[in-house]
Amino acid sequence: MMFITFEGIDGCGKSTQAKLLEERLRAAFPTNIVFVRDPGNTGISESIRALILDNKHTAMTARTELLLYSAARAQLVDTIIAPALQSGAIVVSDRFTDSTIAYQSFGRGLPLEDIRRANVVATGGLIPHLTFFLDVPLAHAKERCASKNADRLENAGDEFFERVIHGYRVLSEAEPERVVCLDATLEVQVLHYRIWTVVETMITKKLPGA
Repeated sequence: MMFITFEGIDGCGKSTQAKLLEERLRAAFPTNIVFVRDPGNTGISESIRALILDNKHTAMTARTELLLYSAARAQLVDTIIAPALQSGAIVVSDRFTDSTIAYQSFGRGLPLEDIRRANVVATGGLIPHLTFFLDVPLAHAKERCASKNADRLENAGDEFFERVIHGYRVLSEAEPERVVCLDATLEVQVLHYRIWTVVETMITKKLPGA
């Protein structure tokens, strides 16, 4: 049983790396692998995701945004992540609670303690065993996303995303035993190899029979 998450701003490559890890895990270990995105994967969570990201909802307040993310996450944890972990699966998630701290606290300016309380309620206190923060300069991330139609959150502006990046860096410095900060400007396969090295070592320790 292991819970691995990927974090970073859009354009950092986290979704690509999360999927590469999922594929590598399925090939390497004869165990159950579950991949999710947060928010998402359940009908309720996907509907909330669409609501949050819709550009027509420009009047959405920061507190509303926080509570919607929390509701979507609660449904995902209760119906997919927690049962999978209880069954002994390895769960890989594209985003989790660190996103809420980085975006809604550092980015939006909501009190950090309010964010932490909301995260506990939404997850029942679930904390990832391992988190990869893919750190990338904002200009680099924007180049990667240049051809994409921006959603409501992606339209928040450069100052917002600089605060989010700073938040992620603060988190990685505060919890180095859990959060691994990696240079997301590296070539895709080079970055994947570094991620795999960390994961393989941890899984070997936790699951010696794998």
